[in-house]
Amino acid sequence: MRVTALVLASVLGVSGHAFAQEWALYTNTEDGFKVDFPVTPTTMQTTYKSEYGADLPARVYTAARGAEKYSVTVVDYREAPRLLDEKAKLTCPKDFPDERSCGLTLAGRGYWKEDMAGATLYATYQFVQRNAKLTHLSFAWQDLVSGHELSLLNPDGSRTFAFIAMHTDRLYILEGTVPKGYPPPALFQQSLGYVDRNGNGMRYTAIYSNMHAEHPDAFPAKPPLTGQGRGGGAGAPPNAPPAGRQ
Repeated sequence: MRVTALVLASVLGVSGHAFAQEWALYTNTEDGFKVDFPVTPTTMQTTYKSEYGADLPARVYTAARGAEKYSVTVVDYREAPRLLDEKAKLTCPKDFPDERSCGLTLAGRGYWKEDMAGATLYATYQFVQRNAKLTHLSFAWQDLVSGHELSLLNPDGSRTFAFIAMHTDRLYILEGTVPKGYPPPALFQQSLGYVDRNGNGMRYTAIYSNMHAEHPDAFPAKPPLTGQGRGGGAGAPPNAPPAGRQ
C-alpha cells in the first residue's frame, strides 16, 4: 500500500535529491529483508518478549542522519510454538482450574497460535502506549505483505512513522523519527522489501498473510463450517450457555 500522492510529492519535493544522493539499499539475507538506509546500519542482538511470554531472538538495525533516526527490528517467531508449548508443560499442573492462568489450552498446547497471530497487533500496541499523540493508524501492506502503519506526534514536535508486518514467521518493525518541521520519513517505509537466502527479492501476486501462508492447517484461508457455534446446533460444545448468556 502506498502513501498518498500528496505526501510523496512533499517528501520528494523537499528531500528527494538528498535522498537519491545519500541513501542506499541495504540487503540482509539472514533476516530476509531489504530497505534504504542513510548509512550502513549498526546491528544489535537482543531478546524480545512476546505477548504470551516467549523470549524470542531479535536483531535491531539502526541508522541515523543528523537528528533523523531509523531502525528495523526483526523478531524470529519460528521457535515460538516450541517455546510456548514447553513453557506451558513446565508451569501447568495436570488438573488446573483456569487454563489461561498457566498458558495451556484445553487442546494441550501453549498459546502460540494466539501469540503469533497477534504479533503485529501486540507490536502496534507498544507504539500506542508511548507518550505521544497517535495521528494515524491503519491496515496496510508493503510489497504486498500485510501489516499496520501508524504515525505519532511526539511531545518535542518530532514525528515517528512505523510499519509492522510479519513474513515467514518473522516480525518486522520499521521505525523512522524526524525532527519537527521535517518531511515525514515515508520513503524509508516505502523502500521495504523481502528477500530469500540468496538476496533475491520476493514479490507476491496478491496480499500475503503470514498465518494463512505459513500455517495453513491452523489458519486455513476459509475453514469449513460446522453447526451454529456456541449459540446452539451441532457445533456447540457440551454444556454451552444459551444464546445471550455468553
